[in-house]
Amino acid sequence: MNMKKNISLLGLIASSIASYVAVADNALEPWQQAQKTEVWSPVPKIVSVNANHVPSDATILFDGTDLSSWETLKGGTVSWAVTDDYFTVNPGMGDIKTKQSFCDVQLHFEWKTPTNVSGMKGQQRNNSGIFFQQRYEIQILDSYQNETYANGQVGSVYKQTIPLVNAMKPTGEWQTYDIIYTAPRFNEEKLITPGYVTLLHNGVLAQNHVEIQGKTEWIGAPSYKKHGCAPLQLQDHGNLVSFRNVWLRELNSINGQ
Repeated sequence: MNMKKNISLLGLIASSIASYVAVADNALEPWQQAQKTEVWSPVPKIVSVNANHVPSDATILFDGTDLSSWETLKGGTVSWAVTDDYFTVNPGMGDIKTKQSFCDVQLHFEWKTPTNVSGMKGQQRNNSGIFFQQRYEIQILDSYQNETYANGQVGSVYKQTIPLVNAMKPTGEWQTYDIIYTAPRFNEEKLITPGYVTLLHNGVLAQNHVEIQGKTEWIGAPSYKKHGCAPLQLQDHGNLVSFRNVWLRELNSINGQ
């Protein structure tokens, strides 16, 4: 039998099987047909949410009492002020970072800036930032009726991606960030996939799964250099920015990357 006849015969067999399956499916009850596309495993784990909207599987980074989950960049005790249920930058004492390292995370925190803004404008209007893996900054800034460069305003991936909206509440009110961060992947020294970030500012989508172009820089172009999981870092920009309700959930952690 030559090749053309073989191909023709295989096509006929395939067509016959498809017809048989179609007839067999039509003979099934609707509920039996529906079962054919049901997937029962893996079963998602159960996560509850408490009265403060914190998931049961969250890592609490600030519970309103102390900064024991944080340290200075050199590993020392943090001297930022804890008052009531929030903590505030201690200007001039430097950035702080989490003691624990992370890769992919869902991060939640609230922040506010002082109401006294006399003489402050642009980037000087109560500035801070959250750095993922100590490299990639999401800008924190009082952008309420405060003009500055668009890729440096509140909610920007600093000097990279302009936010979709400015959802800033009036100065002095608590602001909320909910961030989904996907870490970049490397193979040896080569970047395989870049980082990505989704940001909701006060419940409004400001960054929609945008690509992080590399380390956020004040001067110069961003670039990537291989790294693994690393701490979150909060910036001391010399302003009295306050934070509360800080927690995260690890997502598909790639420790040892």
